[in-house]
Amino acid sequence: MTTQTLFQLCRIGYIALLMLLTGWFIQQGLHGEYSLAFNLLWIVPLLLPIKGILTGKPYTYAWASFVLCLYLLHGLTLLYVTEDAFYFALIESALICALLVGFPFYARLRGRELGLGLKKKSKS
Repeated sequence: MTTQTLFQLCRIGYIALLMLLTGWFIQQGLHGEYSLAFNLLWIVPLLLPIKGILTGKPYTYAWASFVLCLYLLHGLTLLYVTEDAFYFALIESALICALLVGFPFYARLRGRELGLGLKKKSKS
């Protein structure tokens, strides 16, 4: 798989996750027990790395995986505690798992292409 293909897949997956969760939290805010403003605060961590993800910066892809872990926890908890949102939680968790594989893989491949990485310690 080329870096450009992986970049496109990761970017599309991230935007799909952002739209899926935004729709979910808006729906929960309108019909749930918490306010819409409180539910939209859940989207803020996903918006932090958006610029670097859309431009393809490998460092952003590396640290954005940590942000995705919060949402994976949300999806897995939802899978466990509710039957009403089972399919939503399954789609959310599967999408995040795919991104948790794709993001570091893209960061590594693109970092190598750009010559980024840790410098080896010289033997002196």
